[in-house]
Amino acid sequence: MNKNSYGSEEELLSAVGRQDSTALNLIYKTYFPMILHFVIQNNGTEPEAKDVCQESIIVLYENTQQPGFALSCKIKTYLYSVCRRQWLKRLAEKGRYVGKVEDFENFVALEDERAAMDEREKQFGVMRQALTQLGEPCRTLMEDFFVHSLTMQQITDKMGYTNADNAKNQKYKCLMRLKKLFFAGYRSD
Repeated sequence: MNKNSYGSEEELLSAVGRQDSTALNLIYKTYFPMILHFVIQNNGTEPEAKDVCQESIIVLYENTQQPGFALSCKIKTYLYSVCRRQWLKRLAEKGRYVGKVEDFENFVALEDERAAMDEREKQFGVMRQALTQLGEPCRTLMEDFFVHSLTMQQITDKMGYTNADNAKNQKYKCLMRLKKLFFAGYRSD
């Protein structure tokens, strides 16, 4: 059994909301090693890591029962954040941690930002490839309009179209081809 048996994280989260024990077990098995590592690296034991992991999955489950609940990050990031907060509170209660939980929240926010930047970089790479595949005169038309901010009249004059409406129609056709190439390349990555 793996996450792919649910298709996507949204489907897995939906299964959690339906009290699907297979989904809950899958989340536990998938993310417990990460939580164990964190707890052990921060003055904890395996039994403590199991408790924190189970409590965090309960928090996730309870949140899925709330109307309108939607994750704005990966399940992994969410669980890590909840586990981290719970563990640091336990350490503070035991007097083994004197730092601030907020210091660690900044780390997770930075991790999420890096993931978003990686995704944007991937999109830019796919777009560069799609523009390369687009060919002429579409590539020049797209670059002139979107990158160089030329007006349709300037493009008409530069490329020799009979009028701005013809240039606009050509731009639309090129944009549709570019979209098709982009999404074909994005899905294949």
